[in-house]
Amino acid sequence: MAPPRQKKTSGEVIGIDLGTTYSCVAVSRNGKTEIIANDQGNRTTPSSVAFTADAPNFERLIGDAAKNQAALNPRRTIFDAKRLIGKKFDDAEVQSDLKYLPYPVVNRNGRPFVEVEFKSAAGGGDGKEEVKSFSPEEISAMILGKMKETAESYLGKPIIGAVVTVPAYFNDAQRQATKDAGRIAGLKVVRIINEPTAAAIAYGLINKQTKRKRKKDDTNDAKDAKSKILVYDLGGGTFDVSVLELDGREFRVLATGGDTHLGGGDFDQRVLDYFMKLIKRKHNRDIGEDNRALGKLRRECERAKRVLSSQSETRIEIDSLFQGIDFSETLTRAKFEELNLDLFNRTLEVVKETMKDAKLEKGEIDEIVLVGGSTRIVRLREMLKEMFDGKEPSKGVNPDEAVAYGAAVLGAKLKGQAARYDITLFDVTPLSLGVSVVGDLMATMIPRNTTIPAKMSQTLYSIEDRQTTIGFEVLQGERTLAKDCLMLGRCIVGGVPPAPRGVGSIEATFEIDADGLSVTGKNHVTKKSESLVIDTYRGNLAEEEIERMIREAELMAEEDKKAKARVEAKLNLERYISDVKAAAANRNVNANWTQRDKTNVEIALREASEWLDDNERNPSSSKEDFKKAMQKLEDVWNPAICKVCAWIG
Repeated sequence: MAPPRQKKTSGEVIGIDLGTTYSCVAVSRNGKTEIIANDQGNRTTPSSVAFTADAPNFERLIGDAAKNQAALNPRRTIFDAKRLIGKKFDDAEVQSDLKYLPYPVVNRNGRPFVEVEFKSAAGGGDGKEEVKSFSPEEISAMILGKMKETAESYLGKPIIGAVVTVPAYFNDAQRQATKDAGRIAGLKVVRIINEPTAAAIAYGLINKQTKRKRKKDDTNDAKDAKSKILVYDLGGGTFDVSVLELDGREFRVLATGGDTHLGGGDFDQRVLDYFMKLIKRKHNRDIGEDNRALGKLRRECERAKRVLSSQSETRIEIDSLFQGIDFSETLTRAKFEELNLDLFNRTLEVVKETMKDAKLEKGEIDEIVLVGGSTRIVRLREMLKEMFDGKEPSKGVNPDEAVAYGAAVLGAKLKGQAARYDITLFDVTPLSLGVSVVGDLMATMIPRNTTIPAKMSQTLYSIEDRQTTIGFEVLQGERTLAKDCLMLGRCIVGGVPPAPRGVGSIEATFEIDADGLSVTGKNHVTKKSESLVIDTYRGNLAEEEIERMIREAELMAEEDKKAKARVEAKLNLERYISDVKAAAANRNVNANWTQRDKTNVEIALREASEWLDDNERNPSSSKEDFKKAMQKLEDVWNPAICKVCAWIG
């Protein structure tokens, strides 16, 4: 079979791992792949967005700044948007999540939207309460925009294209929603790639580089024997397993499986529920009604989970958690494992099913690659090792960075500047594709885990007498009934000669490659056909809605620039006041000042400090206001210090 076609794209192309809890960005250029640190120096960025409660302009925080204030601002701090993206509001998993999310999620045209309350600018920040709604795509776009900004700051030039990763088990609606998020962020998503596949690319290349350094012979690179690897990808909110075959620079996916609603966040929730019940039993208090208390406790549960990856126990202490109650409890690794054992076992069931789909026995797996922060959990590693008869998982790739690394390599490949990484990728369909037939049944055309590209045809017959048109729904999913699968579109073919039912017929053809799915219905008699092109995935947002969100994102980006400039001006004033205070306290300065100069500087410093304190209580000042306050202090300080310099000189 010929390899899937690879389209080249112009401009710098980055790789983005858009995670449920953390995201990562990388770039591959000149034969080297680099993970790009954000403005805080961190190589991963929290997938969180927060909005200020009463700023004169509706300001937002993204990444570390948002996560750091989450406990104090729970209803306006949005996280886990990836769990909602591309889903319907009445989806069972969405309804389950609503019980635990501290921010309100509402139903808008059958889709989940996040609602955020804030105070308008009227009255200097004391205006009326207003509500703004955001789709999961918009929240994800804000995170993608942050990753784009991080890359642009590092590279010193605009970024247009990106390879964005998604869980292997994402359906078409979720994939298209991710692409829509990229458009809203001002990014051209040149390719959507499955997270385990991206991690396998990283593993394969890093492993080969290590071998080359060991052998110091590039010719050995292309002669490596075939190897089969299992990628176990457990992140903050999703879980994927992929089995791949590596043959030189060919990466062939054999099978993939997963659970788009299982990850580290679920482990945190189990611990949170345990402590909530403990508080209820000890103090007869229910903290579930206090989002701020829940935010504090959730943050500590996540921290405890991380600590237990390296220690056997940890202590959680929160002063005045709820209604004056001080919380102090010990969590052992054994208790954490007991609370989550059934979830750990769920991941192993997926591994078994994926191995079965790949038609492999566990002894045929050469390497186990762990990806995602949750794979640091000790018990999970032990269970996986036991399942594979003591085989140690590979430690050759960073579980937090491997996905972005692989995406960046593919981005360089698509850009046409990755001769050193001249890889060929054969992926598979994550879910079955088929048509609806009589009885509301799903008839599979392309089974899941079929290698892409693929083409399948099937004859469909009329179901009524004298039927002149035959139509069929294009479905995706593994359920028996069509209504339980995702409908991607509908194709109708006319001109069918009237005949008894079961005689009239058309030919339905499904063709899928890396760029998407095309469906054709062909009339056997007239030879005319109707086509339905599903351009890389069909989403839930209408085109005009996406355009509106793009415009709003651009406006919000301008507001972010103003907010950043305001913060910088405030910091400049704070530093200047501090510097002036330090200089004014200098003995040489005091000795050569007149009493009048000394008094004027003291008054100017006091007025500047009081103005700054007032602004903290009522943050309504603009960048220009801070500059004016600084200029006022400079007008007093500069003449006074110039006199001192002249006297000393």
